[in-house]
Amino acid sequence: MLPLALTFYGFAFFLLFLWVHVVSRLEAEKTAAGRSLLMAICVPLLYLLTAWTAFPGREITGWILLAVPLAAGILLLIPTGKPRNILDPAVVGRIDERTIMFSRAVLEPGDARFNEYYGVYPEHRASDDKFRALPGLMSPDSRKYEPLSFAAAAASFDTVEELAALVQGPPASGRVDVDSTVVTGFIKGWARKLGSVDCGMTTLQDHHIYSVKGRGPGFGEKIDLNGSGGHRFAVAITVEMDHGNLGTAPEGPTLMESAQQYLAAGAIAVQIASFIRRLGWQAEAHIDGNYKVVCPLVARDAGLGEIGRMGLLMTPTLGPRVRIAVVTTDLPLEMDGRNFDPSVLHFCGICSKCADICPPKAIPSGDAAAIDGVKRWRIDQEACFAYWCSVGTDCGQCIKVCPYSHPDTLLHNLVRWGLKRSWLFRHFALRMDDLLYGRQPDQLSYRSWLPRRKQPRA
Repeated sequence: MLPLALTFYGFAFFLLFLWVHVVSRLEAEKTAAGRSLLMAICVPLLYLLTAWTAFPGREITGWILLAVPLAAGILLLIPTGKPRNILDPAVVGRIDERTIMFSRAVLEPGDARFNEYYGVYPEHRASDDKFRALPGLMSPDSRKYEPLSFAAAAASFDTVEELAALVQGPPASGRVDVDSTVVTGFIKGWARKLGSVDCGMTTLQDHHIYSVKGRGPGFGEKIDLNGSGGHRFAVAITVEMDHGNLGTAPEGPTLMESAQQYLAAGAIAVQIASFIRRLGWQAEAHIDGNYKVVCPLVARDAGLGEIGRMGLLMTPTLGPRVRIAVVTTDLPLEMDGRNFDPSVLHFCGICSKCADICPPKAIPSGDAAAIDGVKRWRIDQEACFAYWCSVGTDCGQCIKVCPYSHPDTLLHNLVRWGLKRSWLFRHFALRMDDLLYGRQPDQLSYRSWLPRRKQPRA
């Protein structure tokens, strides 16, 4: 009986690691494919040798080989509940959009906005002068410059700018009475048809809204979206960034992908906003370069994910590998509300792969800290943006290495199911991710049509 049981275990492990190998090959994960293939050979061989080779202690070794995986499997599958002492890292108060790096980057030395901003925030001048001395995003002088991918990214951003004229407008006369359940279901279904991964609704809250406009028309003006008769609800949508292109981070293809999905999310939001206005209700789209709300916070409170260590939205099936857009409106909708998932925050607390790989060390590697009265992680946005200005891309290495960023497939979704279910499984899954992919995974292979830089720069 013991030899047959060991043979069965060996065959089961062979199929398991072969499955991992095939999936890794399909995902172009060479390191994981190689290591899983080695496991598919070595682990079953250990069981077969023990089953059919006579040696001293064979009996006890065999029973140990049977008992340990069985016990581990039972322990890993036992729900251990949600972790305690994980505080919700919500942002308290409203953020002045002028203080974010994208707003500071468009300030021109010597003009009125430049002088006004540094008159209010003089402490930012020294760090901002450093990034201004660097080549800049999509610059031909940047370290990762490649003309075709950079031009493609710029073309996507150019198209996003063209959408700016469509983000708002007057509602049609003659308001259409709607059933909130029906119109909510329609918007969610239509958003997915248009290409979104997920769509959620939330009540618009004060901390969702920037306090002061920091880009485009209305710079420096106070923002009032949810005042008397204003927008009461928000629709958040996410779109997927391609795993293969993100896997080349921080090279040109990841910049292309980022820009393209800003455009995709923006186009969907603009369409939804226009649809709502045609029903006679107010609506405004919040897309790249034209935000009045903090999109990750809106998406989090709409039940689409949590804010992780790297400061990005961590979605259930794609992790941070998404772009977000939002529509605010007074159209009555059914709210999804917050779906607080402390398992994500716990995993971010024990993982820190994003912090390890971050070139400028802009992502904190330690525990969440009390900031403004709330326990959370906060990235060094000045260091992060300065690195972008050096390499010319928006990096994306933190997104690439996140274990939640693996593709939305059966294998990875089984792992995500375990992450949500068990404290012990989260520790085990992290060790397996490190074993298969490494703490600092290699770049994925370029697709055949994507150009490489001919002469890599230092």
